[in-house]
Amino acid sequence: MRRRKNHTTWVDRTLNFIFRPDSLYALVLTFFLATYPSSVTDGMLRPSSEKPNLRIPLQYQTHGVDLSHHNGDIDWEKVSSHNQHHTAVKFCFLKATEGTDLIDKRFEANWKGLKDNEIKRGAYHFFRPETDPKLQALNYILTVKPEKGDFVPVLDWEVLGRGASKRNIVRNVSLWLDIIEKHYGVKPIIYTNRYIYDTYVKEYFQEHPLWISQYNVPEPAGFDLDKVYFWQYSTIGQVPGIESNVDFNVFLKDDFDFERITFRQ
Repeated sequence: MRRRKNHTTWVDRTLNFIFRPDSLYALVLTFFLATYPSSVTDGMLRPSSEKPNLRIPLQYQTHGVDLSHHNGDIDWEKVSSHNQHHTAVKFCFLKATEGTDLIDKRFEANWKGLKDNEIKRGAYHFFRPETDPKLQALNYILTVKPEKGDFVPVLDWEVLGRGASKRNIVRNVSLWLDIIEKHYGVKPIIYTNRYIYDTYVKEYFQEHPLWISQYNVPEPAGFDLDKVYFWQYSTIGQVPGIESNVDFNVFLKDDFDFERITFRQ
């Protein structure tokens, strides 16, 4: 049988080398290391012990967290004694209730822990737009007994439910807010994201103070910042006394503006 001549060229050999699995991995890794930024120049601190996309906005002085039972047991004495300026916890919002009957199982203990350690506190209700807003408001009212200096109630509005029309959603949110305002005598804060803000809040709930979530940006954008008091900028913060990752927030106003969103008596 006649032997066929091998016509493999240097181009073929080069392509075969490049697309070998081990060679391809090395090329990708080299490209990533060459293009990954070695410093941060946007005025935000990136702790070396944290994940790369956690940046702390040092232009703001008042920092805090928000928690639920998912964060586990909290050592509030250790939390309060942590005084590094960029992660010192000066305020905390706790999940109190959700829907018509759920009460966060760690709310009572954490609520007391915040008071005992003189950390400014607030309580939020995770809102379910498709369920009875009156019963949801009652769930919050029966659970949360704020005192002088505590933050006003917070409506945590980050889901839209299934099959609910825009009209019904606006009506249900309005009912919850009205009931809470009449009971406590203060206008609640609305916590929300950019989509719900653009679709609902901007048009229908302009009078409420806002707490917004927006990540991986040096400054919040796309909101009426005159209404924004709090900015949740990360979900991967770490604080001594809290074993799990925790949401990091900053207060955007001057300290005296705390009085506008707290109980005065």
